[in-house]
Amino acid sequence: MNKISPRLTLFALAINAFAIGSTEFISVGLLPMIVKSFNISLSQAGLTVSLYALGVTIGAPLLTILTGKWSRHSLILGIMTLFIIGNLLAAFAPFFAILLLGRILAALTHGIFMSISTVIAADVVEPSRRASAIAIMFTGLTVATITGVPLGTFIGQQTSWNMSFIFIATVGLIGLIADYFLIPKSLPIPGKVDLHGFIRIFTNKPLVLSFLITAFGYGGTFAAYTYLSPLLEGVGFSANAIVIILVIYGVMVAIGNTLGGRFANTNPLNSLIKMFELLMTTLLFLFVAVLANNGILTLLASILLGLFAFMNVPGLQLYVVQLAEKYVPNDITLASALNIAAFNIGITLGSFIGSSVTDTLSVIYTPLFGAIVVIIAIVLILFIRNDRQSVSDVIPEENK
Repeated sequence: MNKISPRLTLFALAINAFAIGSTEFISVGLLPMIVKSFNISLSQAGLTVSLYALGVTIGAPLLTILTGKWSRHSLILGIMTLFIIGNLLAAFAPFFAILLLGRILAALTHGIFMSISTVIAADVVEPSRRASAIAIMFTGLTVATITGVPLGTFIGQQTSWNMSFIFIATVGLIGLIADYFLIPKSLPIPGKVDLHGFIRIFTNKPLVLSFLITAFGYGGTFAAYTYLSPLLEGVGFSANAIVIILVIYGVMVAIGNTLGGRFANTNPLNSLIKMFELLMTTLLFLFVAVLANNGILTLLASILLGLFAFMNVPGLQLYVVQLAEKYVPNDITLASALNIAAFNIGITLGSFIGSSVTDTLSVIYTPLFGAIVVIIAIVLILFIRNDRQSVSDVIPEENK
């Protein structure tokens, strides 16, 4: 019988999430360097974010299907091994296309890891603490934005962007070692994924709506966040100052993620609409600040963006798990994977919108269009709150 404490298991998951979170967003701080190194446009460099997200989108459900019979312990070890290979390939890429290939390989591991780790995190604690447990696991992502991304950016500035990916591969190796010792070998194996689960999930209106809310609500941020470094440069901040701002941004992300987990424990849907309203307002504030070329206001808006950008993550994931437990109890892992895919569809969508806006208008307008995307999520929640089927088992009667 496994004696590993749930706290240690969550800690191991958080370490891996830290490695994965560092590589997911590392190119945000490296975009100016990648542009110069490969002599490409800013929007082309943005592919390092959007194609990564697309790789997660494809990898999450596909690898969930292919690895259903694998031991969870062995699977996570395999995931992190491929993760290391992908980042080393990116580090030594002689051409931009090879860099993108390395990003995609790393992204495939991201999707399957986040989907299975979310289920593990929710299962190892009592029901009343499930959102908080998911938040602990996602803390690895938030700590990555505090230290991983700024440190990787700093390393790239002091040496080269290549060294940043070597740094990420090293963090992945630490995660691999943590997995070996701290992830239980006796975790339940889901078994072969029933492909009819896709039909059951995608014919369930509440689940489909929840995926759309995830994609639009989470993705709106990335129209602006992908280009945060150029936005800050545009109002006069130096490269060294941007590293410090990214650290502050990451601290606010950690605070927001923790608060979001606590707020969503009892009533995720009602909490989400408030979080999205705050996020929309912040994106509009950032747009006005950049448009006015005001460095102080842009700094304040960036810090607030960190607070609200990922606050919604635990609630979005918990809401989907709750719906899956009610409507498709045999497909919870698959539903979780599809919601991870929805997160990254949102990143792809937001990054693509940001790229298009940068090419056709100006990078200044990316926060405005990000706010518009978040508004769509707000509208969807307002719709779903009036749908009794969608909320009947996840919102207390007195709050409906």
